[in-house]
This record gives sequence, structure tokens and C-alpha cells, in this order.
Amino acid sequence: MPASFSARTWLWLFVLALGAGLLLVLGSWGVLESSEARYAEIGREMLASGDWLHPRLLGIQHFHKPPVTYWLTAAGLALAGPTAVGARLLAVLAVLAQVVLVYGLGKLLFEQDKRFALAGAMLYGTLPVVLISALNLTTDAYLMTLELVAAYSILRYLHGGGWRWFYLFWLGLGLAFLTKGPVGAVLPLMVVVGHYFRQRQPRRPFTWHHAAGVVLLLVIGLSWYVYLAAENREFLDYFLRKQTADRFANADAFKRAKPWWFYLVLVPVGSLPWVVALLTQLVRTRWAEVPQQWRNVLVFWVLVPLVFFSLAKSKLLLYLLPIFPGLALLTVYYLGRLTDAVLYRWYVAMSGVLGLLLAGLCMLPALSGALGIPLEITPLTSLWPAAGIVALVLQQLLWNQVRVAPRLLALTVVFALTLLLTAKSVLHQNQLAAGSTRPVAAWLRAQGLDQRRVLVYDELLPSLAFELNTMPVTLVHDNDDLKRETQFEADSSWQKVLVNVNDSTQQRYLKSLLAQHPVLISKGELEDFRAWMLPYFPLQEHLGPWVIYYSGWQ
Repeated sequence: MPASFSARTWLWLFVLALGAGLLLVLGSWGVLESSEARYAEIGREMLASGDWLHPRLLGIQHFHKPPVTYWLTAAGLALAGPTAVGARLLAVLAVLAQVVLVYGLGKLLFEQDKRFALAGAMLYGTLPVVLISALNLTTDAYLMTLELVAAYSILRYLHGGGWRWFYLFWLGLGLAFLTKGPVGAVLPLMVVVGHYFRQRQPRRPFTWHHAAGVVLLLVIGLSWYVYLAAENREFLDYFLRKQTADRFANADAFKRAKPWWFYLVLVPVGSLPWVVALLTQLVRTRWAEVPQQWRNVLVFWVLVPLVFFSLAKSKLLLYLLPIFPGLALLTVYYLGRLTDAVLYRWYVAMSGVLGLLLAGLCMLPALSGALGIPLEITPLTSLWPAAGIVALVLQQLLWNQVRVAPRLLALTVVFALTLLLTAKSVLHQNQLAAGSTRPVAAWLRAQGLDQRRVLVYDELLPSLAFELNTMPVTLVHDNDDLKRETQFEADSSWQKVLVNVNDSTQQRYLKSLLAQHPVLISKGELEDFRAWMLPYFPLQEHLGPWVIYYSGWQ
């Protein structure tokens, strides 16, 4: 690492490299069902309607989440167009901002040692879970960024920063609340607790600034909820019970129930390869040798949130993002205690393991056929991991860096970027298997069928609506996922886009739709008892799991 380059310069070089890896061919696969497609389509409909306070999914109001993610998605679509790139663009930028914020937290925890802070930021930016959050549009990337804004700001204030950091803390907390509700306070609260617990930190006296900060939180964080509750009192019970209490305690509420040990498996996978080094050093290091500050980071930044999220019935990997900044910084702390000789052994071991993984990725086209993996992977896919192996070899031969830590970081950066580009190639080739209906939309356009009315049988397909930039009609049979919250609709116009095929009162409308020579999309063949619809669709096409029914009428 050239002495003329400062840690800040290396940070921005890393951010640029990571940004290039994330943004390159970002739109080469369509938005994926179900979460990403849902957010993308709500953003598209919000931008088209100009209604920024009532999110709609396929024409029906949808209040599962507060509006910040939808606003940002709509902003991305306005900037980059109604494409997958537009939907994902700001999420990628949010993750890059997280890297910078982790660097800031590292400077505070490592007492302005910028080398350690840089290592923490680079390590965080190469974690698999962080890369997944950047490429998969959900609330979690935005929430994580706002939580880090709040966490960094309050820690900066507690380390002697001015009042502007104090107010930025409350602002970040309010926006986090407006992104995903009370869960946005988890990391900032744990940072405050960790700062004071058994550390004899001087306490700031209560002033009018504290009252003003709380008011700022309430005004921003509750604004949307209060507005909707003023419109309809049912929203209060809806937000408090169904979207907060049930989401945490009811295993059946959102069909995301997982066993209590679910995160104990996913956290190590999401933080490879560094988790191996961290767990090894945790076991080898006596607790009494660890400063109280780093004990607090382990307990309050990692373990307490891990237990909290494990107790929740609804579980997804990205819900646990708030613990990974702490894991990254802890790893740097523990490895920073080692001599270069010990670090070199870690470097050799990781070089071998990551090299073998890249070699395995090179064999992916052959292995997929031999093992019967139902994926399409062309030989050209191997070019990315092969390039990664070449980069690792060149690093070994040409980089004369004496210190081991920079070589370790460079190793994982090369591996992360290679993994990113390989995964994008695989996603592009297997869009239907991954959950994208872009190939369906492309086929409809190629046949000149995209201008017809589109009917979707017993599936919620926001990805198809997004790709076609139109509103399909959903035909409901017995899919529980199609139970929409129509109680907030002002009139019955929603029945034009959500048709219950078992309801005799809607049969006349359904037959009028069929008479217009529409296209019908079904997952698999239509059931036998829907055979009466087939005469309307003499032609059909199979694309992956989807069957497209249509007529040759022009």
C-alpha cells in the first residue's frame, strides 16, 4: 500500500471499486418475486399516480411498510427510468454509504486509528450478506443506512461532537422509524447502551436540546402514521397489532416463521470468510484481556440484537443486518492483536480456501450438468472466476507489500468482486428460476401481445406488471397470498383488477374480459374445472413454470 495514499484515499478507492462491481450490469436480470418485485411495482405505481402517501400494489392500497422505501424506489425510477436498474440504484448507493459510515464508527472505536477503521469498512463491504442486500431491493438496505447514520451521529456526539450530531441522530432515527417502524431503533439504542455500560463515561446533562430531539423524532417518525390514522381510525389497530405485534409474535401472520436457531446458521454463512477468524480468536482470547469497550460491542451490538431477532417469529436473513457492522469491527479488533507471523498463516489459509472456491466456480458449468442442477450456466460464466484466480496469482507475484493485513483485505476484495460478477451472470441466465418474469414480458413483446389485457391466474405477479409497465388483472381462486387488504379502499373499483373467479357475481365481468382476447398467464396448466376458459385461448406457450394462453386474434 503506497505510503503516499492515506486511509481516506484507500476508502474511496474501495468504495469506487465496490460501486463499480455492484453497478456493472445491474439490470441484466429482472426484478425478482416476491419482495423485490413488490417494492419495485409499488414505486412504479406511486411515481405514475403522484400519490406519495397511499402506496398501492397492483392498484390496491398496501400498507405493510412505511413509505420511505417506496419513495426512494420511485426516485430511482425517475432518475434511471422504469427499469430494474432504476429500482435497485439507490439501494446500491445506500450500501456504499454504509461502508463509509462503518469507517466513521471504526475511527471512533479505534480512537482515530484510520488503518483499523479502513479495515473494518472494507471487511464490512465484502460480507456476502451486505452484497445480497445491495442487489435485492427491500427495506433492509435503506433501514441499515439510516440506523448507521443514527448510530454514528450519537456516538460522534458522545465523543465530544457538537449538537448537530445530536440532531442528526434524531433525524436518522425518525427516518428509520418511517422506513420500517420501531425496529429501526435497535442498533442506535445498542450503541448508546454499549457506550455507557461499565465504562464510566461522563453523562451529558439534560437540556432543551434533548426535548427538541425527541420532538424531531416524533414529528418525522410518526407523521405518516398519524396522517393515515386521522383518515381512518382502523389504521391505528392495523399498525400496532398486525404490522408490529403480529409480525414479531405470530408465526402464521406473514408465513416467514423459522426455528429459533435459524440465525445461528445464517449469520456465519452471511459473514464468510471472516467469521472463521473471528470465532477462532474469540475462543483463544481470554475474556479478561478484552477491553470493556469491545466486550460491549460484542454483547450489545451483536449478541443482544441476535437474541432479539431470534425471538421474533418472522425471520429473514436481511432482518439481521444491524449486527454485521459490529461483527466486522470486532473481527478487525481481534485480528489486530495478532502478529504478522500469525496473520500470514491466516492469509495462506484464506488464499487456499478462496482459491479453491473460485476454482469450483470455474467448474460450475460442468458440475451443473453432471449433478443435474436445474440451472442454465454457459461455459462463458467461468470467465469471471477464472479472472479472479488470475488476479489472486498476480497479487501473490507482483505485489511486494510487506505487511500482511493489506494483503488479506485485497484478497477478500478480489474474491467479493469476482463472486458478485459470477452471481450476476448466473442470475441473468436463470431469470425464470430465480423468480423474474422478464422473459415472459419479453416473449409477449416479441409476439406483439404486450398491448393486450393481461390476466394472471391465482398468482400475485408484481414483477410482470413492472416489466410490462401496465396493470394486469388478477384472477383469484384459492391462493392465500392473494388476500388483499381491501378494507381501506374508498369504493369497489378494486374489483376490476382483483377478480374472484369463485364469486358468481363477478362471472359476467370475467366473461367480458375473456371476450376482449386477453393474454392469460398461469403457473402450470389450468385446473380441469377451469377448462371452460380454454376456448378463449386456442394457443399456448410454455416458459419455465409459466404457461401463456392467448389467441391469434389481431
